[in-house]
Formats: sequence, C-alpha cells, structure tokens
Amino acid sequence: MRFGINTFLFTSPFLTESVSLFPKFKKWGFDSIEIPIEDPSHIDPAKVRTALEKNGLACGSICAAMGPGRDFRGTEEEQKTAMTYCKALVDQAAVIGCPRIIGPLYSVVGLTGAHDDEAKKAHFDSVVKNLKELAPYAASKGIELCIEPLNRFETDFLNTVDQGLKLIKAVGAKNVKLHLDTFHMNIEEKSQPAAIRKAGKLLGHFHACGTDRGTPGNDSLQWAPIVEALKEIGYDDDVVIESFTTDVKVIARAAAIWRKIEPKRDDIAVKGLENLKRFFAKEESAVAVSKPAASAPAAKPAAKATKKAAR
Repeated sequence: MRFGINTFLFTSPFLTESVSLFPKFKKWGFDSIEIPIEDPSHIDPAKVRTALEKNGLACGSICAAMGPGRDFRGTEEEQKTAMTYCKALVDQAAVIGCPRIIGPLYSVVGLTGAHDDEAKKAHFDSVVKNLKELAPYAASKGIELCIEPLNRFETDFLNTVDQGLKLIKAVGAKNVKLHLDTFHMNIEEKSQPAAIRKAGKLLGHFHACGTDRGTPGNDSLQWAPIVEALKEIGYDDDVVIESFTTDVKVIARAAAIWRKIEPKRDDIAVKGLENLKRFFAKEESAVAVSKPAASAPAAKPAAKATKKAAR
C-alpha cells in the first residue's frame, strides 16, 4: 500500500513547474502523488514523469477536473468536450506511467437538481454510453477508470456506493472501478466500513480525508473500523490525502473552505501521513490508536455531515 498526496492542497492549477513540490513530498515520506489536471495543456507529461523518477515518487492517480462544459449527461457538445478531455487525460497518464484516472467521471461538479425518473434514466443511459466508449480507450493504454460518488451538495447523480456499483455493472468493463472518499461517505453512507465491504474487489482508489477536509486522524471519524474494512477486502492500492485550505484561493472557493482548517497547511500533509502510517501499521495498533472509547460501537462512524466541499 502506498500513501499519496493530492496537489490541490498546495497549488491550482498544477503546471509543469509545479514539480518543484516533489522534493518536499518525498522528504515528508509520501510514496505517490495525485495530480489534478485541470487542462491537459498545463503540463508536459514527459517532464512530469522525469521529475517523479528523479525524486523516487510515483504518480498513483490523475484526478479529473470535471468543470463547466465537461458533462457526460449534458448536451451533445458537453459530452463531446468531456470525452475529448478524458481521453487526453488517459493519454497523459500513459506517458507519466500513472495507472488510473479518478474522480467524478460522469458529470460537471456542482450540477444538482430534483430530476424526475425519466430525466434520471436519460442521464444514467448517457453516462453509461460515454463510459462504454471511454473504458476501452483507457484499457488499450493500460489505464483504469475509478468512478467517485460525491456528496449531495456536489452532484445529484452519484452519491453512494450502491449507485456507483450499479453504474459500474451497467458499463461492464473490467478497468472501471469505484473510487471512495471518506469525506463524501461521511455525508452519504450509513456506515463507511459497510460501504467499503460492499465495494469489495471493485474498490480501485481511496481518499482519506478529515471530516472537515482537514487532517485525517484529527477529526471525528473512527478510523480503526475503516482500516479494518480495507484490510478485509484486500485493498492494497493508494490511500491519498485530498484536503483543501484557504491558501489556494480558487480551490477554497470551490470547496467552500471559509476558515483555516488547521494552523498550518503543511500539518495536514505531515501529520495526516503520520496518522495514516500509524493506523495502517497493523490492525491491532490502528484499533488502539483511533478507537475513541471502549464502549463505542466499532463499526459505526461517529462523524456527522459537514459542509459542502468540491472535488
């Protein structure tokens, strides 16, 4: 298992010169980097790969930025724009040596509404049609697509593991898997460990985030049952910290971060990584560290829903 950091914590957009962050990530002890590519023109993937290799790091995932105009359930033009963008990410992932594209690979983030059953079916069919085109293109280059349910404030299309599994089944491609995020699950799932177990072998990517988008482990989640569930299903891929702060203004606005979550931005990465390494060291120590009280039920997360945050 590798521990990674999403670069949105430090910069937006990620540009070729943003590889200057890599030595710091390596020094802190991260194994992998998650790079959100807001526009494929922003990076030279060959140079990014060289910088990763120089610093002994891997790009474990490229995060799709499904912004305005990129929508597999939108107009014909929006679907075409989304497909062009996603295929470009696949091409760049292949050059970088990144094994997966992750995120809400179905619709523009922020599109919400009380759609009737007919509209919901049309949206679902449209997303399935597009993913059935994108999946074999990605497979031809050895790339997985990991679909992320978001919370209700960011999308009305895909909020839960059940909905994600339904979509994956409809697409029917071996390289299409599920991407789960503790922040979103904290709002939408009755039990995070149960959701993880339900995903099982179809879990292809995992975000470990604080319930306030701050430091994982410095929050209200019961991390021991989450770690135990991941171990039970045999998850051994990247666990990535995806947190946001007021330091990166454009992301702070998008994620509704209106206050300092932690005293220092670096603390989210450094202390978060320390916590994750401790939690995952072995099941017994993780339980000892993160179980809040002996009388607390081991399989039910204690956290309450927090405010909206964008991908």
